[in-house]
Amino acid sequence: MVIGVLKEIKGNEYRVAAVPATVHEIVRHGHTVYVETGAGVGSGFSDAQYEAAGAIVADTNTVWEKADLYYKVKELFPQEFKWMNKDKILFTYIHSNAHPDETDTLLDSHVSAVAYEDVQDEEGKFPLLRPMSELAGKGGFLAALHFAQSVNGGPGKLLANVTGVETPIITMLGCGVVGTGAAELAAAFGNEVRILDVNMNTMLAAKKTSPANITYMISNRSNLEKCLRESDVIINGILWAKDRKDHIVYREDLKLMKPGAMIVDVACDENGAIETCRDTTHDDPIYFVDGVMHYCVDNIPSAFSQTASVTLANATLPYLLQMADKGFKKAMEDNRLLRLGMTCYDGKLTLKETALKQNREWTDADELVKVW
Repeated sequence: MVIGVLKEIKGNEYRVAAVPATVHEIVRHGHTVYVETGAGVGSGFSDAQYEAAGAIVADTNTVWEKADLYYKVKELFPQEFKWMNKDKILFTYIHSNAHPDETDTLLDSHVSAVAYEDVQDEEGKFPLLRPMSELAGKGGFLAALHFAQSVNGGPGKLLANVTGVETPIITMLGCGVVGTGAAELAAAFGNEVRILDVNMNTMLAAKKTSPANITYMISNRSNLEKCLRESDVIINGILWAKDRKDHIVYREDLKLMKPGAMIVDVACDENGAIETCRDTTHDDPIYFVDGVMHYCVDNIPSAFSQTASVTLANATLPYLLQMADKGFKKAMEDNRLLRLGMTCYDGKLTLKETALKQNREWTDADELVKVW
């Protein structure tokens, strides 16, 4: 199979889907890899490094034309729509539920597509989100550290344990990879750290390896209100189903927060767990609602592009090789967990979440593979 590694065109997106080490592995499996000129520069990888790993470095059009499988990081943009057709495979973070025009293109072109964010493992977790979630959680705390500074619009508070000053309180919503990643850094700076979650077993497991300045609390309304009143920073790591109409933190709850408090929404589901969340960018990362600063950048890991690219490539490579070695249909038949990531096939929408949100017809992927 011919694999095409594309240069990302989204603003402030510096990650790349494959690094030289993973290109070397793909080539060892007998496949051809085309890498778009400059695709890895934002992550610190030169064209020469890709060539040394066995890739063919080529211009944009050549990579799109030659590839059987498009290997990307971000969703498709309108200028990329024209390359989709029935003979191609798309493997990237697709987020089709948030992009109706992209969904139209995927279905109209009859392309085969698998979304990183929907692939699961045997425990029901998301292995292709995990490496980015850890970076996003840690990056979310670093963003809070940055924007708490008075020169960056904050109250001028150092989020650390400083002698003679009251210790800041940092609260994580969710004890998943985002929450524990953010908590690790926040605790290392000496803050009083709280994690809210509904799953006691998850918190008990996390507590075994965490420092003493992290407190684990059951997520109920009483504990949430306490944390809203007392925290300097609320960091949300809870993914919110697109068809939900309720929230964890409502706009009216912002009145509970103390002056200078901040919300960092790492999950970044617009109008999701945090009602007042709306996507922002690295160029314009913050906004205020009722006096509360919000940081809702939807691609935090891009700020740490080299680390992000290496960890993402390592995570996605085994799944890519399944599709390349076996072919798309056989890979979907053999691996039901990979099949959960299948967004569409031959004009049929197989991702239920997108069908519900966009009021489209849904095709069960398990039933589809039985008849194709």
